[in-house]
Amino acid sequence: MTGFLDNVLGGLALGAVYALVALGFVVIFKASGVLNFAHGSLLLLGGYLIAVLHDDLGFAGALALAVLTTAALAGALDRFLLQRGGQDAHSAHVQTIVTIGIDIVLFTDLARRIGGDLLSLGDPWGDSVTELGPVTVADSRLAAIVVSAAVIGAVFALFRFTSWGLSLRAAAEDLEAAALMGVRLGRVRAGAWCLAGALAALAAVFLAAFPAPGLERTTGQIALNAFPAAILGGLASPAGALAGSLLIGLTEALVVGHQSDLHVLGEGFGDVAPYAVMLLVLLVRPTGLFGAKGAARV
Repeated sequence: MTGFLDNVLGGLALGAVYALVALGFVVIFKASGVLNFAHGSLLLLGGYLIAVLHDDLGFAGALALAVLTTAALAGALDRFLLQRGGQDAHSAHVQTIVTIGIDIVLFTDLARRIGGDLLSLGDPWGDSVTELGPVTVADSRLAAIVVSAAVIGAVFALFRFTSWGLSLRAAAEDLEAAALMGVRLGRVRAGAWCLAGALAALAAVFLAAFPAPGLERTTGQIALNAFPAAILGGLASPAGALAGSLLIGLTEALVVGHQSDLHVLGEGFGDVAPYAVMLLVLLVRPTGLFGAKGAARV
């Protein structure tokens, strides 16, 4: 029973971090219709900046600078590279492919810099743990749940109560109509990319924190497990991204924790479990758990 509770807490923490990444996918898709396959590399960039700067600036200073830098780079990529291709549905497909090229460039450079090293981000939790009754949980996992909940709550408030959030929701409904109503689509898109970059950099802290060994060049690829969470919840639904992330996090933690009982599925099944869950859900709900069916006028 204790092992099961350990896995559940670990899954909730992992799901909370995945939610930060999945929200980045969703907010970009809502603003522009683009699937950002460079998201993992942006996360890796944020983590790398924290790793190389925390000795000089301290953890808080390095985190702040990494979040701002990653957000600015994400916004610049959209403003000066992707938006030049237009803002219609066909252009969004082309821009999605362009993000694959951006990912290759960013990842290649960061992998060269990191090499085979494991980088510490200097987080304040270290390897400390807390006992919650019969369960022993890493402080970094508790911090992941608390920080992610606060940030996600702030993001939802941003969607609901600000003019930018209103513009984003209008653009998600109908780009052409939003433009005719005076919504500045370029600014909405740039804001969405900046927000997604900032969330990715923050997520890097918890993906590299204990019990993980540190930041490595594959950390960005691990973060892409949040992609099935966004698809599973419905790409245009922030609430769906949150629910999908928690489901994916719990699934991954439980599968890894019971790997010995699932040996018939293969030793690496935990790595593909998020995608297996996504496929099973999409067989029943092709638009995702929270996705809405589109209506076509004939």
